[in-house]
Amino acid sequence: MHVEFLVEEPSAEAALANVVPRIVGTDATFKIHPHNGKRDLLAKLPDRLAGYAPWLPQDWRIVVLIDEDRQACRDLKQELERAARRAGLVTWSANKSPLARVLNRLAVEELEAWFFGDVDALRSAFPRVSPSLANRAAFRDPDAIRGGTWEALERVLKRVGYYPGGLLKTDASRRISEHMIPERNRSRSFVVFRDALRQMTTMSI
Repeated sequence: MHVEFLVEEPSAEAALANVVPRIVGTDATFKIHPHNGKRDLLAKLPDRLAGYAPWLPQDWRIVVLIDEDRQACRDLKQELERAARRAGLVTWSANKSPLARVLNRLAVEELEAWFFGDVDALRSAFPRVSPSLANRAAFRDPDAIRGGTWEALERVLKRVGYYPGGLLKTDASRRISEHMIPERNRSRSFVVFRDALRQMTTMSI
């Protein structure tokens, strides 16, 4: 099995490069294609999927990962699903079987919520972060952090002396994801991504 990941930006590429092998093990190879932000990915997605469709090998899958960014989840997911249908590709949401070629998933509300979902990984990368962070009301539900999760991550790290000039998203993503353990993540959107990716890549063709 081989998986092509289409993601918004290099920070997502950095995170998946470390996390995906821990989800799929040796059951799949993968390649990650970063874009220049959400708008760029959404604009290019229909043509990219249409380009894959005629030649996509039977044992290849496509995963589209995009930030929710306080956009209506249902509307955004439907946009992704429509792009796949128009390309003639079956999605995991439509048919959880070997016929599914595309997995569309949202990081709610942003990729950084997944880092708050694994505070042990966050603290391994940045040891001055408080061990009680996960128990604070504002961070108990990683997918419900208010005011933007990357902004929240920047505030948490700057408060204890990291990235005084502003968060370097790709660097932080790489450093945190190096320590992430998929099974302990508390972010629901991560768990949904993890479980679907694992099922899709281990299902018999």
